[in-house]
Amino acid sequence: GAAHPEELAEVAAALGLSALAITDRNGLYGVVRFAEAARAVNLPTIFGVELDCPGGDIVLLARGPSGYARMARAISEGQLAGSKGAPVFSFPTVGETVRDHCIVLTGGRTSAVVQALVQHGPAEAERILRSLVEHFGQRNVLVELWDHGDPIDAVRNDQLVQLAAMLDLECVASNNVMYAVPAQHRLATALAAVRNRCGLDSIDHLLPAAATAYLRSGAEQQRRFARYPGVVERTATLAQEIAFDLSLVAPQLPPFPCPDGHTEMSYLRHLVARGAQHRYGEKPAESSEDLSLRARAWRTIDHELEIIETLGFAGYFLVVWDIVQFCNDNDIFCQGRGSAANSAVCFSLGITRADAVSLGLLFERFLSPERDGPPDIDIDIESGRREEVIQYVFQRYDRLHAAQVANVITYRSRSALRDAAKALGHHIPQGEKVDPEDLPDNVQALAVQLLHHPRHLGVHSGGMVICDRPVSEVCPVEWATMQQRSVLQWDKDDCAAAGLVKFDLLGLGMLSALHNAVDLIELHRGEPLDLAGLPQEDEVYAMLCRADTVGVFQIESRAQMATLPRLKPRRFYDLVVEVALIRPGPIQGGSVHPYIRRRNGQEPITYLHPLLEKSLGKTLGVPLFQEQLMQMAIDVAGFTPSEADQLRQAMGSKRSQAKMEKLRERLFQGMKERGIVGEIADTIFRKMEAFASYGFPESHSVSFAYLVYASAYIKYHEPAIFCAALLNAQPMGFWSPH
Repeated sequence: GAAHPEELAEVAAALGLSALAITDRNGLYGVVRFAEAARAVNLPTIFGVELDCPGGDIVLLARGPSGYARMARAISEGQLAGSKGAPVFSFPTVGETVRDHCIVLTGGRTSAVVQALVQHGPAEAERILRSLVEHFGQRNVLVELWDHGDPIDAVRNDQLVQLAAMLDLECVASNNVMYAVPAQHRLATALAAVRNRCGLDSIDHLLPAAATAYLRSGAEQQRRFARYPGVVERTATLAQEIAFDLSLVAPQLPPFPCPDGHTEMSYLRHLVARGAQHRYGEKPAESSEDLSLRARAWRTIDHELEIIETLGFAGYFLVVWDIVQFCNDNDIFCQGRGSAANSAVCFSLGITRADAVSLGLLFERFLSPERDGPPDIDIDIESGRREEVIQYVFQRYDRLHAAQVANVITYRSRSALRDAAKALGHHIPQGEKVDPEDLPDNVQALAVQLLHHPRHLGVHSGGMVICDRPVSEVCPVEWATMQQRSVLQWDKDDCAAAGLVKFDLLGLGMLSALHNAVDLIELHRGEPLDLAGLPQEDEVYAMLCRADTVGVFQIESRAQMATLPRLKPRRFYDLVVEVALIRPGPIQGGSVHPYIRRRNGQEPITYLHPLLEKSLGKTLGVPLFQEQLMQMAIDVAGFTPSEADQLRQAMGSKRSQAKMEKLRERLFQGMKERGIVGEIADTIFRKMEAFASYGFPESHSVSFAYLVYASAYIKYHEPAIFCAALLNAQPMGFWSPH
């Protein structure tokens, strides 16, 4: 179709429809976005699919969550029985899976029943209809009527009603919708040409002549189908019977195999205690210590474990720990990054290398009681061996319960222009640069309409999901382009919204280079190099101050090289700042020059209010990190860490106006209680709001800074080995090996 799910839901709600069904072809590609959009406008949802069968298609509609699971499984079976873009469905195989759990509609213009009727007459249509009844059951087959204003529609509908009466089947009225409003008709015809890889001229005779396949109100449907009394009411009744919310199909993680006598939570506590003793020392007796790092670390760990237990995420942490253990056992370099670096539990488990307690990182940036869905832990793995880890996950949880998520490739300017030109009969040779000015106005106008529409599915670079039931019963699986690689029909955002727990296993070239270097050092120097125990050396930092950083992780670009002699990094946290500073957000937000001037004593370090010193002190009064925004809210307005994370999310890219207004009132009230009012309060709020959209996560910077120092250390001490290691890990980095 030519409408986004959000447009369909909004128009259906405005028309007062009692429910709406989505039926993508051969998949459930749009159901999550559709479910979310419909939920926002209180529109009941029906989930279905249009399947390509021999002789024409049929439409399935799920009867509740169990019907949805069987429908998704039937789609997966058909997709995997065929090849990429060419699934194999048949009445017997689909019927065997979904019988009595799905409604079967005879379908629209390209359906098996209608094709038989138009091409061979009523007798052949009756034969196809009897076949549907045989394989899907009398009570499950409904004859679909629709009226697009074509003179043949009334004749066809009359014959379909007669066939239904002969076989004692009920009829329902749809509009075989292809777009939300008539204005989208032209885009729908162009998309049909794109799908068929030809120009509109080639398929014009197959396309509807008028813009009539749009969403209609109940009153308009009543007028259209007045000659078939009761058919519209029966349709509305059926819709109410089979509508359900997609949240009812949300899966869980499979139970983690724990040693005898352990629950998931007790086993997690055992592993964390073992790791924390190694990292911080024995847990101090009650009240014997208070301000020591050891005491603070154990207090933090107890607090984190309490939240993890409350939210029921012990299994999630165990799965990630297990993946990291596999990497360690098989000498595969990896490290957790992202907001997981804010967690002392992750540090104790060996998932991350960042000591969240020493660095004062906020756990609630990673996980808070109000968080919607599981935490997000990204694992960077040396790129040359990532496939081994992916295959381990498949073996551990089997291919029924684990899958890779899709990457939905949408139209961008170049692909939109190319496909629009092809649809309108203009040939652009492959590889030739497209200049919009050389193309007619109608091509450019169509290309603008195509922008952001889905074009095709790819495989996400490292996103995997694991669930407690066959994953194909939650989201269908289909073949990817890569040999023997299957992929879900949803992207990572859809998976998260539907409750599928996702893990990102990302390939990182620098980890491959570091592993190469460590192996070469042991081979040629006879001693292993422990990256976790590298000493902090002034000489290494002096090399960075000279901007001698070609090949060094994250700080080898021209912009980074220009900044290093001015920033003059002398300790580890300076690298954390350097990684975050030279990024589009801080550059556009005007943070770079003030920080460098303050760093070099050319500008005094000032704060809008003394209460901001705690949050901004380590970055000289210049906000850089998302975690600082949270700490600011805690310090100036008395927010709890959980409230501060809600504020970060509300101010971020997916900002919610209603949430923002509520939190704004709470923030100003909290500041007023602490004597911060008037212009200063307004300025603090404006700065927080502006900074929220560009602040870089401190946890990301910390994780990256470890690799910055490790690569710089080897470059300084073993330049030849470092160069060889980089060349063996290509392609990677900012510079070409030449």
